Amino acid sequence: MIAPWLFVAIAVAGGLGAALRLVVDGVVRSTWSAPIPLATLVINVSGSFVLGLLTGLADHAGMPREWLLVAGGGLMGGYTTFSTASVETVRLVAEKRWVAGIANCAGMLLLAVAAGLVGLTIGAA
Repeated sequence: MIAPWLFVAIAVAGGLGAALRLVVDGVVRSTWSAPIPLATLVINVSGSFVLGLLTGLADHAGMPREWLLVAGGGLMGGYTTFSTASVETVRLVAEKRWVAGIANCAGMLLLAVAAGLVGLTIGAA
């Protein structure tokens, strides 16, 4: 059973992560334009890096598991967005923007996994 304080902390962190996503999305959209949804890419890649870093710290540097749940599961869970990435990819394909749809899908997957690996490596060092 999860402690009530931990449940609340994860929920609050998730809300903060969602608010942070809104801010980053707005900044990226107002600063750059691209043929793919760049804001979602930036959010998911940066979130994967941070989650990898936190996981590495929890596994190798003694960061408490509760902090990983709050910062990783809560904050980064609220910040990153698989569902938005999926819908944006489907929209690109529905608009017959095949190259952009494939680039968005493959690029998101490859970059997010690579960023997670880099974060995990740094966190474990």
